Amino acid sequence: MSGFEHHAAGNEARLSVPCRTSPEAGQRADALRRYLGAVATASVPGDMEFLDVARTLTREHLSAVPVVDAEQHVIGVVSESDLLAKAAVMAATHRPGPFGRLREHRLYEKSHGETAATLMTYPAVTVHPADPVADAAWTAARSRLKRLPVTDYRGRLVGVVTRADLLQTLVRDDTAIREEIETRILEEKYLPDPQAIEVTVDQGVVTVTGKVDVALAPRLLESIRAMEDVDKVVDHLTGIT
Repeated sequence: MSGFEHHAAGNEARLSVPCRTSPEAGQRADALRRYLGAVATASVPGDMEFLDVARTLTREHLSAVPVVDAEQHVIGVVSESDLLAKAAVMAATHRPGPFGRLREHRLYEKSHGETAATLMTYPAVTVHPADPVADAAWTAARSRLKRLPVTDYRGRLVGVVTRADLLQTLVRDDTAIREEIETRILEEKYLPDPQAIEVTVDQGVVTVTGKVDVALAPRLLESIRAMEDVDKVVDHLTGIT
């Protein structure tokens, strides 16, 4: 059963997230917005019919998808579990039973819905672009969610982050940090010849060696320091004019 069935657990997760303001914890506290650019945002409108929702999940290889209104506000999440219950009711010749547990009874009653809005679980457990990655990971882990809708302050969908996205972010090693510096900072932003700079990373400490234009060096170093995965930058650059 999808974690979106456990809304109460999701709320508990939000309230139980530990404070992560220490320097050590801050290494992986970058805001989610940094990681949303490459995340495809799939959603369905509330009036989409059952079969079309099922086709969307299959086509996009998703286990759940946010349901949005006309203004892109997230109003709930429809999952494979919601659709399976509906499909089972459609295929059954008699009511399965007994429904002793309240959750099973509610699932059966909800399975009579015909659209995403009547099949979905609501309200959705969401996170915000400014939330630290570590806090979003706690929310996903404690409430057992595979996918978290990311909404702006008005509740509008801006992205979706998965458990895999969060895990990859939290366990980034020195090699991944170096690769990001070499591609995102050196190649994309500053240097016509990135090979002129050597970057080494040891437990979050970045050492930068090589020759660089004196006008570029301060901005280059500041960009590296701004990476919250980086604890310290050791400057061995030689300025050239």
